[in-house]
Amino acid sequence: MMDCKQALSEAKGDLEQAVVLLRKKGVSVAAKKATRATSEGSVASYIHAGGKIGVLVEVNCESDFVARTEDFKELVHDIAMHIAASDPRYVRKEDVTAEAYAREKDIFLAQAVASGKPPHIAEKMVAGKMEKFYEEVCLIEQPFIKDQTISVAQLIAAKIGKLGENIAVRRFARFKVGEAGMTVASTTQKTDEGGEAAPAK
Repeated sequence: MMDCKQALSEAKGDLEQAVVLLRKKGVSVAAKKATRATSEGSVASYIHAGGKIGVLVEVNCESDFVARTEDFKELVHDIAMHIAASDPRYVRKEDVTAEAYAREKDIFLAQAVASGKPPHIAEKMVAGKMEKFYEEVCLIEQPFIKDQTISVAQLIAAKIGKLGENIAVRRFARFKVGEAGMTVASTTQKTDEGGEAAPAK
């Protein structure tokens, strides 16, 4: 409540500007909390209408108390629904395999060179296409399906700001009727000491 009053005061009564300030504050709060361990949380499922697509997702937070809040449950449900609709392949950029990165970069470079662009322009084109690639295949980078003006990372950052705890997507699995395989993605998680935890199995 105090944050809302302070944001309105800073925005000189402009409600839209106050909302922008609160969103920015949520991102800065999220950055401060990003190194804290997330060992509690929730596993949730989402079955899309008609039962043709199903998702299991694990989202972690710092305490069982936050994991039981409606805000956290809503976030986990929204992320599961987003995964069902958007079919990401990885959780974060850092989770993209070296092979997948190299393959995509080679394809984009060949396309740029084939279009007759000079090498320095081709490199810039490749960098832009790689960012677009991350947006397509990395959950955290994707535009959120319910509000395309924010990414999934920004959605999570807003909840971190509201709930006061670090939140991280740990892993997910997506199944679709008739497809031979399934999408399974997991990420590594930092420990309290700042090291890396082993990837989820």
